[in-house]
Amino acid sequence: MKSRFLAFKPSGTRVQVVEAGKGRDLLYLHGAGGHMPNDPLIAALATRYRVVAPLLPGYGQSTGEDALRDMLDVTLHALDVLEALDLKKPIVVGHSMGGMIAAEMAAIARTEVTKLCLLAPAGLWLDDHPVADIFSKLPFELPGLLFHDGEAGGKLLTPGGNMDDPEFLKEFLVMNARRLGMAGKLLFPIPDRGLAQRLHRVSAKTLVVWGREDVLIPPVYGDAFKRAISKSKLVRIAKAGHAVGQEKPAAVLKAIKDFF
Repeated sequence: MKSRFLAFKPSGTRVQVVEAGKGRDLLYLHGAGGHMPNDPLIAALATRYRVVAPLLPGYGQSTGEDALRDMLDVTLHALDVLEALDLKKPIVVGHSMGGMIAAEMAAIARTEVTKLCLLAPAGLWLDDHPVADIFSKLPFELPGLLFHDGEAGGKLLTPGGNMDDPEFLKEFLVMNARRLGMAGKLLFPIPDRGLAQRLHRVSAKTLVVWGREDVLIPPVYGDAFKRAISKSKLVRIAKAGHAVGQEKPAAVLKAIKDFF
């Protein structure tokens, strides 16, 4: 994987873009946790596609988060990034918060996003099936919230690190605070920014993928997205939690390859 940077004026926003692989263009939008170290999903997708994965301001070395105030700002920012990258009819893949952004992009710019893959996307709210509040969770609670296999998930989240090490924990908390500060504009206190009223505008061929054991955003939300998007298919992946792409990267790659 390699990184490059995009600069946007007059906002002064600087965007780190991770790239890997060769083949058909695929734009990957990360979730609230950002890219995992040696991200298994990006690695899997890169075996078949040219993966272009920008980091939202507030993540990695991307800056300019203060200029993004709400859902519309973030969506337009993502569309600006898409334009600047000059990709050739990419498959747009978004996970969780990134799926929410990708769906908004497809609703607003219908001719720009024609192939869409939503991995356990945020953005809807069902009163009978509340989404867990990640902002109230302590670091040691995250693996069990994000993964079906919490022990293996913890190793993916903190490779070579130890949450019992005060220095490692301090670094993790500082990084996490910056990321969640950005994510909170879209997800806190609930991830409802009116997407439900716009999903009918999505005309892209859409694949919705959900882990059957997702405890953060219950799998019933997959049915809600499928109902709302006309050209959509729902795939559920067994023994996978919310981080379905990182936990079952080969299965997600196969689903994307088979659908598009």
